[in-house]
Amino acid sequence: MIRVFIGFDSKETVAYNVLQYSIMQHSTQPVSSTPVAQHHLKELFWRTPSPLQSTAFAFSRFLIPALCEYQGWAIFMDCDMLVFDDIQALWALRDDRYAVMCVQHKHAPTKTKKFLDQVQTQYEKKNWSSLMLINCAACTQLTPEYVNTASGLDLHQFKWLDSDERIGTLPKRWNHLVDYDPHLPISDISNLHFTEGGPYFDAYKNCSYATEWHQAKHAMLHVVNDEEG
Repeated sequence: MIRVFIGFDSKETVAYNVLQYSIMQHSTQPVSSTPVAQHHLKELFWRTPSPLQSTAFAFSRFLIPALCEYQGWAIFMDCDMLVFDDIQALWALRDDRYAVMCVQHKHAPTKTKKFLDQVQTQYEKKNWSSLMLINCAACTQLTPEYVNTASGLDLHQFKWLDSDERIGTLPKRWNHLVDYDPHLPISDISNLHFTEGGPYFDAYKNCSYATEWHQAKHAMLHVVNDEEG
């Protein structure tokens, strides 16, 4: 069973559901898909929201090892993504030498705002934690107490690891940053990331790959009537 956790924010409910559908549609293996939703985590997550966090799951994503009882592997994904590849291909990249694996972007956005007029913060390792293969047994430092008290930078820059050598590299095709990375054909992309804002927001309805996202939404909502069946 492939364990996938997807960040959930009520502002992006449609994005969450379209991503979940795209994973299921392309997977050749059973997938367990779980929302990282704050109202499910009351006993584990009590930190006060930061004015700099742009999503409800900015910090709660780091509770995944605890949710998995520090056993096995799990995938975390931001909800503003769209999968075009078999999630088994990502799952197959698990490497026990590492505590966490991610696409190691050199992402330095020039804009100061992103979707819904939220602050676009800049920091080292930005977007590394937006998609992670997590070796839960190797992440025992991520206790609920630590996740609730550590700084945002300590969490997102993986300072809870004793060395950056514990961070493995994933192919860039698994976290393609829309309108930052070079525009590529879908055949060269496994997972799109609408990090600045997705086509489900009016301000970004004409962003790159908007057509592909709307096609996935339409497919998710399609109902086969008896006369079609």
